[in-house]
Amino acid sequence: MRVRLALAATPRPAPAPPPLPRGGVPLRPAADPAARQADFLTVDSAGLLGADGSVTLSGTYRCLDDSAGPVFVSSTLRQQDRSAGIGGTRAVCDGLLRTWTNTSVVKEPAYQPGEARVEATLMQLTPEGDLGLPTPGFLAAQDARVTLN
Repeated sequence: MRVRLALAATPRPAPAPPPLPRGGVPLRPAADPAARQADFLTVDSAGLLGADGSVTLSGTYRCLDDSAGPVFVSSTLRQQDRSAGIGGTRAVCDGLLRTWTNTSVVKEPAYQPGEARVEATLMQLTPEGDLGLPTPGFLAAQDARVTLN
């Protein structure tokens, strides 16, 4: 099981381009071949609040190998004493820089515009043991401040 953590550092990376449509096309390969040798994950600095209570979070990721099992981008949103999982996206692990977008409807109490935190993970499920039950392996993670609008 591989475990790599990439925690948010200051200064934050430049914002990612807008999310691609469902089933989108890769953004671009990494210019430096050495940079393609690591799984990583970013969180955009802004999240969207919908009138229906929906929350949308996004960012970028890169993963290199999903042959051992499917890889997902998951996200948890925290604001004051409120915490909720905000969707999950199946990752495409081909070494290209890609975008992720997770959306969930969060019922009362709803999130409010302003500062919040996002914990995002790039996680691979691999079969373990005699039964082959899926076990999560964390490839990358980021804890980031976001502004909800």
